[in-house]
Amino acid sequence: MVVVDPDVRRRELAEAVWRVVLRDGLIGASVRNVAREAGLSMGSLRHYFGSQAELLSFSLRLVGERTTARLRALDVTAPPRELIEQVVHAVLPLDEETRRETQIWLAFLGAELTTRGLSKLNDEVYDGLRHLFGLVIQALVEANLVRPELDLEQETQRLHALVDGLAVHAVTRPDRMPADQVKALLAHHLEELCEPT
Repeated sequence: MVVVDPDVRRRELAEAVWRVVLRDGLIGASVRNVAREAGLSMGSLRHYFGSQAELLSFSLRLVGERTTARLRALDVTAPPRELIEQVVHAVLPLDEETRRETQIWLAFLGAELTTRGLSKLNDEVYDGLRHLFGLVIQALVEANLVRPELDLEQETQRLHALVDGLAVHAVTRPDRMPADQVKALLAHHLEELCEPT
């Protein structure tokens, strides 16, 4: 009998959710469809997740874990301004992997309008990003790179809104908002925030 690591299996099931969501939308991510996608019985899936809500929650949280892993892998010895760009790049859809993750996030976000129970989960993502962008602005302050007259809370909100907008456009209109343009717009925004050097 093959012993399967439960954590590995849960991640495999979350990735099966992602494939179903990318192909059929969140509405298609039923326990039956995800089990089929993963090549498991529904009973086997329920061994790892007691409900569809638990499965979906884990799937979206795994996107956050991957983002966190990218953030932890950054070169923290880079100059502050460069490091800040790297931090924000880690949450933007600049390659195939992050594009898929952003599509998953947008599917969950859009489904919140019609699916009960997703608000709390989407709030967690929102709050996590808001916190990250607050840390970015604070890092600019600590590095003495921010113009002193700026309202830091407002700048946190503005950066969050910019990144969300760039992410939506990069995923829904990649021909009009390619990765190099996303990076250029972000760089321009950060230049506006910072004191001239």
